[in-house]
Amino acid sequence: MADLGSTTEQLCAKLQAAAAKESVERASSAQSPSVTSGLRYRNLGKSGLRVSNIGLATWTTFNTAINEEQLDAVVTAAYNAGINLFDLTEGPQSSEQAETQLGIILKKKNWKRVSYSLITKIRWHYKSEERGLSRKHIIESVRSSVARLQLDYIDIVLIQKADPMCPLEEVVRAMDFLVSEGLIMYWGTAKWSPIDVTEMYTACRQLNCSTPILEQSEYHMLCREKVEIYMPELYNKIGVGLMAWSPLAMGLLPSFKDSLRSRSSNRTKASSISWNQDDRKPPTKENNEPLTARNTKEILFSISLVADRLGCSLVQLCIAWTLKNESVQCLLLGAATTHQFYHALHGLQLLPKLNSNVMAELERILDNKPIRPPMVSTLAMR
Repeated sequence: MADLGSTTEQLCAKLQAAAAKESVERASSAQSPSVTSGLRYRNLGKSGLRVSNIGLATWTTFNTAINEEQLDAVVTAAYNAGINLFDLTEGPQSSEQAETQLGIILKKKNWKRVSYSLITKIRWHYKSEERGLSRKHIIESVRSSVARLQLDYIDIVLIQKADPMCPLEEVVRAMDFLVSEGLIMYWGTAKWSPIDVTEMYTACRQLNCSTPILEQSEYHMLCREKVEIYMPELYNKIGVGLMAWSPLAMGLLPSFKDSLRSRSSNRTKASSISWNQDDRKPPTKENNEPLTARNTKEILFSISLVADRLGCSLVQLCIAWTLKNESVQCLLLGAATTHQFYHALHGLQLLPKLNSNVMAELERILDNKPIRPPMVSTLAMR
């Protein structure tokens, strides 16, 4: 009987040890179930949707100059690397072409639908036939995207720009209808001001409709104010997450390391450090000194020296610097070839090297840390 009791205790101990080991492995896989070192999976906003902290943007990949074999290779490389988010939101004409091409690739690959997420965008322009964010335009736009992608639904649909001529209630009810019909799972905004996002969220709560889960914003070393000052508040208060794009400032940052472009090109880019065409304004540093092509070149030359010391390229340093911000839940990267993709993805492995000393040095070089404007009392204004 004593032997039987000891055997039972040993068996129970082994079962408990096996269960503990399984739980540890499950927890570790939940934290980092990726194939690529440094790739992590995070919830978008305060939703339950988990995506990789790197997403493949199609504005570079799905280019008319790139053949179908290259497209297939880049998308497959991203998927095999553990990336489960594909973004189709840039470019008014190229987006429709990208949706069609990606739909063909996904149908050919026959990957499990639960293994990846897609993002597309509802666009509108004052001068186009499809003006405004009417219920008609929103629903027809999403149905067209679903047809081009040859899928049953789209994971996330973003609304580009607020429409001052359309009631928020109409936009909110249209998006909620798409969610209830199963055409989309989540929705969000792109290039919206923090005030507009908050007003949209308030309208959703008042009408008991589904709320937006993310805002897609430009973020890089030369464009920081919105992301670093206002987006953390939106996440903490209303649960709107952040998806960043253009970590290389549309190629401006790495281009300065090699050579200065022509004067006309530099004049254009120096006057538009933010690539949002709707709210373009001259860039300034903290002390309101204009950020010209000359001092931008000096700044980026100093940053390139830091990159050389860390044993990486300027591109990889810019990507790692962007991801160092904990508010960035997902960063969109574009690549025309698999070589470009793997080179950019290697920036993930640079994150552990960006300690407080390196970040302080980069902050000193940039000298453009945004500061919240002081609160002005209405009594003082009188």
